[in-house]
Formats: sequence, structure tokens, C-alpha cells
Amino acid sequence: MTSVTILVDVQNIYYTTRQAYQQNFDYNAFWAEVTANRNVTKAVAYAIERGDEKQRQFQNILRAIGFEVKLKPFIQRADGSAKGDWDVGITLDAIEYGQHSDVLVLASGDGDFAILAERLIDKYQTEVEVYGVPSLTAQGLVNAASRFVAIGPPLLLK
Repeated sequence: MTSVTILVDVQNIYYTTRQAYQQNFDYNAFWAEVTANRNVTKAVAYAIERGDEKQRQFQNILRAIGFEVKLKPFIQRADGSAKGDWDVGITLDAIEYGQHSDVLVLASGDGDFAILAERLIDKYQTEVEVYGVPSLTAQGLVNAASRFVAIGPPLLLK
């Protein structure tokens, strides 16, 4: 059976699906699709902790589906801007777990992950499937992936 590591950039997926479709991502449908006939090596959802109850409920739903949820604190800068991304954490986990999986599924449209996809494919012969909103996924990431899967209506909450 094919082994799979699943890594989800929660903030990226939330904002891109809201911007493109005004809908939320369906994590249950996504899980069913990416785990079909596959053995899950690791599944992690990377999120920002803002400390509100609705977010905690969402994080518990992710855990119930099968994800480990990794949280990073939300940082509000003095100038009003905000910081909160998981690029380095996702990259480190992708290298650690991806090299021991046949397939790495990355849900993100962030072009910074193009180099990561190339490295996993070239150095470890790991297939990289990228799930992203077509109009908001960096072309470099689409090109680097073994397979790009467009997030559209079947992967959105009705």
C-alpha cells in the first residue's frame, strides 16, 4: 500500500478558499480523497493560535479527522501588521516525514514550497501532490509538483 504524509497550511487554505469561492475548505472530503487506498505516515495541520473558542473547536475537528495540529502564536506587531506562518516548520516536517513516504500531500498555494517539492522529488523520489486554489497557487509550485490538484467545489463545504 502507498504511504502518504499529509501537510496542510491551514491559514493559506482558509484565505485562498474564502477569497476565491467565499466558502470553507472541506477537510473531511480532503482526508477521504488523499487517504483512499493509502497508509498515512503522518498528517499535520499547521495553524495560528489566536485563543478564541471557535478556533479551538475547529482544531478539535481536525484532530478528530486524524490530523496532528501544530499551533504557533499569532503575533501582532507594533505597527499593526501581523506575523504568523509555518513555512519553516512545514519544510522541516516535509523533509523528515516525506523521505519516508511514497507521496507527500501539501495543501498550500505558497510558492515558497516549490523548492521543497523539487528537493523531495529529486533527492528522495517522493511524489509531491499539491492541493491549491488554481487562481491563487503560485505557478512555480504547480510546476514543481508531481501532481497539482485544484481545490474546487468537491473540496468545499456546501
